[in-house]
Amino acid sequence: MTEEKLPGAQRRNLLLNWLKTAENPMKGSELARRTNVSRQVIVQDISLLKALNEPIIATSQGYIYHSKETPPIQQHEKLVACRHSPQQTVDELYLIVDFGVLVKDVIIEHPVYGDLTASIMVSNRREVDEFMEKIRASKASYLSQLTDGLHLHTLAADTPEKLQQVKKALQAAGYLAQED
Repeated sequence: MTEEKLPGAQRRNLLLNWLKTAENPMKGSELARRTNVSRQVIVQDISLLKALNEPIIATSQGYIYHSKETPPIQQHEKLVACRHSPQQTVDELYLIVDFGVLVKDVIIEHPVYGDLTASIMVSNRREVDEFMEKIRASKASYLSQLTDGLHLHTLAADTPEKLQQVKKALQAAGYLAQED
């Protein structure tokens, strides 16, 4: 932690070094505390670093530096279309992560902006609980509320069988969107 505010370029280099060496996601509030600036300054710094093509991913657990040398979290991916109410979100996410599957993101098709994607990156119930608490604490709306509950998830797993099991479980629970 630094006691004084660092010049922007120096602070961004420090942030980049921390993110590159971090074993776990780093929260914006922690980065702000370490650099003695506001969380909003960190958000701006991260945006500037992303604009310089630094592969930083914002997740519900914090920021991750995703270099080409970083091994993939999971090898197999599947895009699934779901539809449910906001109250069923935690149940849907628990259902998925209980199979050992990572929920990478949520995607909706907005009539004006096109595809909107938000990183979720949850792989267990604790991470789902933290994600849901952030939604509650911020009083944020779910993206799927803009599309009457219809949304996509990119799911990742170490085997294709887990993805098939999740798809069947989502179907059985009534969360898989019906194809017309």
